[in-house]
Amino acid sequence: MLYIFDLDGTLYRGVEACPHAVDVVEELRRRGHQIRFLTNNSSKTQADQARKLTAMGIQCSAEDVMTSAVGAARFLQQNGLSSALVVGEPGLCATLEDAGILVSEDGEAVVAGVCRTLTYDRIDVALQRLLLGAEFIATNTDATYPLERGRLQPGAGATVGALTGCSQRNPIVIGKPNPYLVNLILEQAKQSADDAVVVGDRYETDIEAGLAAGCKVHLVLTGVTKTPVSGVPWSEDLRRLLL
Repeated sequence: MLYIFDLDGTLYRGVEACPHAVDVVEELRRRGHQIRFLTNNSSKTQADQARKLTAMGIQCSAEDVMTSAVGAARFLQQNGLSSALVVGEPGLCATLEDAGILVSEDGEAVVAGVCRTLTYDRIDVALQRLLLGAEFIATNTDATYPLERGRLQPGAGATVGALTGCSQRNPIVIGKPNPYLVNLILEQAKQSADDAVVVGDRYETDIEAGLAAGCKVHLVLTGVTKTPVSGVPWSEDLRRLLL
């Protein structure tokens, strides 16, 4: 079986591992299951995410991680777009550049992700490219990310919302609930959807993406979604995955 774990709110909140996350992932791996990690967060590279998980005690290599930034790079390549104006974090820029995408103010596409340094001027620069017909791509539209002690911080939805509001254009959304990233993992892991479980804390992204890809799903209440959803397997934490 292939287990595809969301990160923020499922395995950790900020810099703190969620209860039982380390033990459950390692026990599933010990039992012979494949483990992959999937995040809508575009701010970090695959290597960054792997280092963070490893520091928490979860064995991980960069190749085990799929991010919305990697998905955005793949989408650009598949659609013949070789340059992008980025409204996002350095990790998003680095991921695109590693894939051979030129990060440029004259990009053929505007790629928007979470951006903690977002300014009016940056919105204006991106707007001008959109008005000239650049493709509009969002890594994701998550409204918030969960942090320690239940705190939330603005997600990529804040960036995308600003650009959508002024341009009156809706983006192509790469991340969950689009099943695109789940399907990339299935392809890379050489697994069918019938043999995969998507585990996440947010029903409207993680679980809907898993269902759209045809996978089994499991909702945990350690992040954004705080109450069970009818018809969806769930648990307070991850331990039920071992039953």
